[in-house]
Amino acid sequence: MPKLVFSRHGLSEWNALNQFTGWVDVDLAPEGIEEAVEGGRKIKEAGIEFDIAYTSVLKRAIKTCNLLLENSDQLWVPQVKSWRLNERHYGKLQGLNKKETAEKYGDEQVHIWRRSYDTLPPLLEATDPESAANDRRYAMLDQRDVPGGENLKVTLERALPFWQDEIAPALLDNKTVLVAAHGNSLRALAKHIEGISDDDIMDLEIPTGQPLVYDLNDDLTVAKKYYL
Repeated sequence: MPKLVFSRHGLSEWNALNQFTGWVDVDLAPEGIEEAVEGGRKIKEAGIEFDIAYTSVLKRAIKTCNLLLENSDQLWVPQVKSWRLNERHYGKLQGLNKKETAEKYGDEQVHIWRRSYDTLPPLLEATDPESAANDRRYAMLDQRDVPGGENLKVTLERALPFWQDEIAPALLDNKTVLVAAHGNSLRALAKHIEGISDDDIMDLEIPTGQPLVYDLNDDLTVAKKYYL
């Protein structure tokens, strides 16, 4: 039976400050480091042994992946990093305080930006100094693929090819897989795996630092889902 473990990165510095983060490469907060360490201990206690791990190209997820593997005595396990597992890009909202943004634009508008499946945030222009187009880790991408902002629908559209090309084949080969990524990239993949509706996905929240386990059938449908 294929086994898939999702882990949202531990609490980040901007999570702690209540700021929109997205593709900004912020670090883990001390609490986030401890969350990831504890997640690794739980994986070890559960006896889960990975064959391969996938993560994004953002250090809060990479460090979480490393800590999970280190604290489950599996730091040797091969890792694959991909921008397709990055957090949702929050456009011009990145770096803004969520409470202050709500005070400026209204709670309802900010709630729509944050939770709507298909509403885009205010977009960041490619010419903006903060654009990911200026970051060399994305230099290999067609500039049309560098987002100026994403909703969950777009996040799923860019994560899905990585699922189909990398993660799903590993699972179909009966490998045990770790995906250490972000709240929204994991929610997008969970929507696909679980067949969650556009409306119901808005209610799914994956907590930081808590490994989420899927026991899968041979056709990759979900047999069992639980948190460690």
